[in-house]
Amino acid sequence: MAGAKPRESKSGRRNSGRAPGMSSSTSGRDDDAPDLVCQIDCVHGMVDALSSVRWKRHQDAVMELSTHGIVLTVEESGCLQAKVFLKRELFVEYEYAGEGRERFGLSLGLFVDCLNIFSTPGHASAVEIRYPGPDMQLLLKSVDSQDACLYAEIRTRIPDTISWDYNFEHEGNTPVTFTVKSAILKEALDDLEWPGSSILIRMQPDPPTVVFKGEGHGDLQVEFPYYANTDLLIVFQCDREVSYRYKYKFLRATTSNIPSSVMKENRRTKVTIGRGGMLKIQHLVSLARPGMPYFRNIGGGTEQTSRIAHIEFFVKPEEDDNDA
Repeated sequence: MAGAKPRESKSGRRNSGRAPGMSSSTSGRDDDAPDLVCQIDCVHGMVDALSSVRWKRHQDAVMELSTHGIVLTVEESGCLQAKVFLKRELFVEYEYAGEGRERFGLSLGLFVDCLNIFSTPGHASAVEIRYPGPDMQLLLKSVDSQDACLYAEIRTRIPDTISWDYNFEHEGNTPVTFTVKSAILKEALDDLEWPGSSILIRMQPDPPTVVFKGEGHGDLQVEFPYYANTDLLIVFQCDREVSYRYKYKFLRATTSNIPSSVMKENRRTKVTIGRGGMLKIQHLVSLARPGMPYFRNIGGGTEQTSRIAHIEFFVKPEEDDNDA
């Protein structure tokens, strides 16, 4: 069964995926062998992680492959960027034979929809991922289904250059950051929606407080006071008052698709304000197979706690509004 079979060759690159001039005799392997062969045993978790950065129906992504794992990046309007880090330890098998880091573009929605094909209520087939196929496709195949072998091909393309530098730097010697339960942060941002509004985020050390203020057709403010014995803010670090405004639609995208599993597991989200007001929001999503307390990954470990995908969002502040 094919979930998707669009085919498009990449120009300027040989089907083998090898560097120009490199043959099988010098590479030590067949030129037609894929650069990446990996297998994940819980497609639910991978879908949750990728869906966390899917804030609109038609969305392009850039996938980067390396010996360390897979990184998927999405961006919008030069003001919002998100990354999903799938380290090699998350896979039950991971073999990468490419040169350096390989990057290609694909449709995020199509990728998520194809992964969902391998998932049925109460069961998720282990999925093998290969790249590249004969026409530079990303290939997906079920590997443990007893009834049928599911197969999908996803068209790839030469990626557009990411248009802005997301490198994050702390301003000053002390990071300005707080950690809050993901569900609480999502609820606060959902409540702050105003038509065409901006959200001011202010952190102050005395009294130690985080303030979210929605400004549009009226004002609405949410405060997170920090006390040693409260679970509202688990961590708070701030040695000076800072405040920046952000577009609401970009802020909301950072929490709008947090998977229900994160809420149920009562996970935490870390929020940091960096140099120039760059906002970094970090979530953790479990890729552990439901009902299995342990597993064995390629590193030989047996702890489910190592099966965590890291999600990072970067949001630029609105210009000339950082002195509020």
